[in-house]
Amino acid sequence: MNTATTSRLTESAASPDVLLVDAALGPVRRFVPDMSTAKWAVSLARKPDITARRLGGLGAEARRILTGASRLAPHRGDRRFTDIAWTDNPLLKRLVQLYLAGGQTVEQLLIDADLDPRDRKRVRFFFENVIQATAPSNVPLVNPASAKAVIDTAGLSLVRGGKQLVTDLSSAPRLPEMVDGSGFVLGDNIAATPGGVVFRNEVLELIQYAPQTDEVSEVPTLVIPPTINKFYALDLAPQRSLVEFGVRQGRQMFVVSWRNPDSRHASWNLDTYVRAILDALDAVEDITGSTRTVLGGVCSGGILASMTAAYLAGIGRQDRLAALCLAMTVIDNHDAGTVSALVDERLAGRAKAKSARKGYLDGRALAEVFAWLRPGDLVWNYWVNNYLLGKRPPAFDILFWNSDTTRMTAALHADFVDLAMENSLTRPGTLTVLGVPIDLGRITVDSYVLAAIADHITPWENCYRSAQLFGGTTRFVLSTSGHIAALVNPPGNPKASFHTNDDLTSDAKVWLEGSDVHPDTWWTDLGLWLDERCGAQRPAPKALGSHRLSVLAEAPGTYVFDK
Repeated sequence: MNTATTSRLTESAASPDVLLVDAALGPVRRFVPDMSTAKWAVSLARKPDITARRLGGLGAEARRILTGASRLAPHRGDRRFTDIAWTDNPLLKRLVQLYLAGGQTVEQLLIDADLDPRDRKRVRFFFENVIQATAPSNVPLVNPASAKAVIDTAGLSLVRGGKQLVTDLSSAPRLPEMVDGSGFVLGDNIAATPGGVVFRNEVLELIQYAPQTDEVSEVPTLVIPPTINKFYALDLAPQRSLVEFGVRQGRQMFVVSWRNPDSRHASWNLDTYVRAILDALDAVEDITGSTRTVLGGVCSGGILASMTAAYLAGIGRQDRLAALCLAMTVIDNHDAGTVSALVDERLAGRAKAKSARKGYLDGRALAEVFAWLRPGDLVWNYWVNNYLLGKRPPAFDILFWNSDTTRMTAALHADFVDLAMENSLTRPGTLTVLGVPIDLGRITVDSYVLAAIADHITPWENCYRSAQLFGGTTRFVLSTSGHIAALVNPPGNPKASFHTNDDLTSDAKVWLEGSDVHPDTWWTDLGLWLDERCGAQRPAPKALGSHRLSVLAEAPGTYVFDK
């Protein structure tokens, strides 16, 4: 992937913590012109010659289109216009060309305007959403596949699509349904790795997975999932489960499953969640007898894992950790993609007040915001499939997990928003947890930090800068694919690869240019890294739990079923 492509991906990415503001306020405001749009219009009005030249160029291109002389064509990878009718039908071909010409003119006018980077990002985001929405492929009957479906089904495709549209608009998140989840059963064909809940408190369940080897590593691994999704992205499906891969490598695997909170739990904050992680760590030590544990975290769970490690360092108990592993975790939120430009203190205050009134942030609102980050793939693609063609969405395990949303307590929502707005974890001692000042530089155990090059939620450059905050030796790994697809990355994928570079002193682009590329998945690389830090092998335990902590339920537990 070239530098220009990675730059475009970063531009469209967004920190999940900053997105919490949009989730509370709703994404509709992104489609309403604001002061940045007004500044853009004023700037162009002050450049009448340039603006007239651009509009004149659009008019000239329109004349070429109408006379059949234009060479404009969609990019080869643009799936919206792959049907041969878009090029063979003269009317459809001209319609697509006019659409492309308009989009190019808007982009040129954005470049011409004298805007600071923040305003430019705001205006570009607004127009990109408008341009995606107005694509001719989104229009019933105009889309040749839609017209063919109407003929083939005697109009039933539009009837089915219309019914589905009404259903989807009747309840949050008011988006086209992305997955047919009827064939997925938790504990059967998804989240199916054998294990049991060995500890439960009000905030979490701790799952211990049954060993699948005769011997296991002495040092266990405890993984903290995101607080804005359910845990089983880590245990998605047989042969696609990072947990399953770990136990088959001889690791003692423990994973937290968060409770899905409601208004009764509005006051749960960062202190609450870090304390719960410490309780889980106590349980892991009791069960395994190990004095050290590898602590891992994914996305917002990685933030909590980092804060827990810093807390232990702050009280002189870092010896309880053997290593720290983070995946898709943004701690340094500076310039975290487009959405970072869409949030200010006023909006953040409104977002926190709204979730405080309700007691929580609804996970369906988060799902809506995440979808509008990639409207072409996650909104309009399903608009065409579900409504124009009248088809059911595919049955895909990642999308099933993505649709199984959770809530976030109002206090934790406010804390995460403040972390992102103030970027406080990058400044030692600014934030305290359980009364202890947090300094990530005091974390001196080895760290393994993973990012995804096409991540639209946690920009990889921010993950890279976050990795530079720790005081120990850090291995930074950059995987192909996006936020979750990079995580669900079992061996054997011929398209998978990852970058490594031991020199973390440069900026992200220089790091990437000097990196080595390795084929296949990072899972194997992580396994080798853990082998050096997880101690000797010992006989696998014959039963789960301990004398003090018995099995309370079979995996995937009970909290995962909370709605």
